[in-house]
Amino acid sequence: MSGGLLHPRPKGRGFQKKKVTDKVTDIDPANAYDFYTWEVLNNIMEGLVKYKPGTLEIEPGLAESWEASNNSTVWTFHLRKGLKFDDGTPFTAKDVVRSINRVMTIKGDPSWLVTSFVKKVVAKDDYTVVFYLKHPTAYFLALLTTPPYFPVSPKYDNDKIDSDATYGGIGPYKIVKWVRDQELVLEANPYYYGEKPKTKKIIIKFYNDASTMRLALQNGEIDIAWRTLRPTDIKSLKNSGKFNVIEVPGAFIRYVCLNTKVDPTKNVKVRQALAAAIDRKEISNIVFQGTVEPLYSLIPNGMWSHKDVFKTKYGDANLDLAKSLLKEAGYSESNPLKITLWYTPTHYGDTEASLAQVLKSEWEKTGMIKVTIKSAEWNTYTDYARKGQMMVYLLGWYPDYLDPDDYTTPFLDSNANSWAGTGYNNTQVNKLLEKAQTITDQNQRAQIYEQVQDILAQDVPYIPLIQGKLFVVTQKSVKGVVIGPDMIFHYSTVYKTG
Repeated sequence: MSGGLLHPRPKGRGFQKKKVTDKVTDIDPANAYDFYTWEVLNNIMEGLVKYKPGTLEIEPGLAESWEASNNSTVWTFHLRKGLKFDDGTPFTAKDVVRSINRVMTIKGDPSWLVTSFVKKVVAKDDYTVVFYLKHPTAYFLALLTTPPYFPVSPKYDNDKIDSDATYGGIGPYKIVKWVRDQELVLEANPYYYGEKPKTKKIIIKFYNDASTMRLALQNGEIDIAWRTLRPTDIKSLKNSGKFNVIEVPGAFIRYVCLNTKVDPTKNVKVRQALAAAIDRKEISNIVFQGTVEPLYSLIPNGMWSHKDVFKTKYGDANLDLAKSLLKEAGYSESNPLKITLWYTPTHYGDTEASLAQVLKSEWEKTGMIKVTIKSAEWNTYTDYARKGQMMVYLLGWYPDYLDPDDYTTPFLDSNANSWAGTGYNNTQVNKLLEKAQTITDQNQRAQIYEQVQDILAQDVPYIPLIQGKLFVVTQKSVKGVVIGPDMIFHYSTVYKTG
């Protein structure tokens, strides 16, 4: 996923944001399921709870308080009184129920975040909403911070997707203009209950490439570059000393997928050998110019329960171990392992071809592996993945909700990982993940996720590579950039001095 740029004008006069290859898909939380569109939705809508800016601390949103039953299957929320949608329509508990039922009815791409957990939702009165869950869910509040749970304007169709609808919800901004793939204009919502945005108007424009965005920044046409300049651009702009370069910890990860159902990667020794030969530090420095950090598990650095399982078991560039495992699998210099590595050329930015080349080089340093590189554009690529038609391929993950479950269940639970195409199925892992979802004690959950990570390092259906960092490059006059672990840019805090 790549990004774009923000251009604030002086405080009170406007704020322009220009994007690169990120696009808005559906301005409808019932079907929107990409990271940038979720960013827009987080600025024009809000959930019952939200993250405190810059933190993982969940605080009241449209609900002022809540309580859960002892087994975390019944959650009761007490709404703020006097709330209104951005057109002045009063907001009540019935709007929450209608919005949740709408997601369940439409069954769009992100609907599983609701349907997998919620049995039913009831409005006890105008200001009380009760969620009845299918099973105990300790991280339900984290789920509520995602757009499928955002109450939407009554103008949205109850049983159809409104991809270009601009009705919005209850957030700091409202949409006043929308021209697909060209321009999105936001203005401060006069009915928003919270602190008023420091910049009244935001104009989001869409660019085609990072080079044009960088040039616009250097020419003073824009004031903030965001999602995503290339690593070389970030390094150059930082060295110039003319801009603020703000580094934001990222919760997105990159990894190699290995098809466990086809030869030769169905052989666990082959998968382990590929893991041992990889040099994450080389990848971080050469491909990404130090703008990422090495990752040794699917659960990211800094998240509770994370373990450096691949570092412990394989290390980096462990060619001796890789050769030993390849010999055990029946390969040699005269009978090398032949694999095809796939990548997609634009979805993850301009560095993807380089990443594939570095991996090829690292694997071929064993003298016992021959790598053929192939590529396909995103729609074809994801279709190949779902159908299990690729052997070794690169993917990335932006979290749906910030909990270890979101970095394990979608990948490793055989009931949830068909999208990835690895064919991985371990009955023990399935049971462990199901147990972790229903336990409310975080220490007990952490122990289970640590066990799952150990099995991941043994079975190797995925090889974690790097964890991204986010970079916001601004003109010196721009202030108030606050991006937390959720990686969402909340525009309302940004302003320009002078």
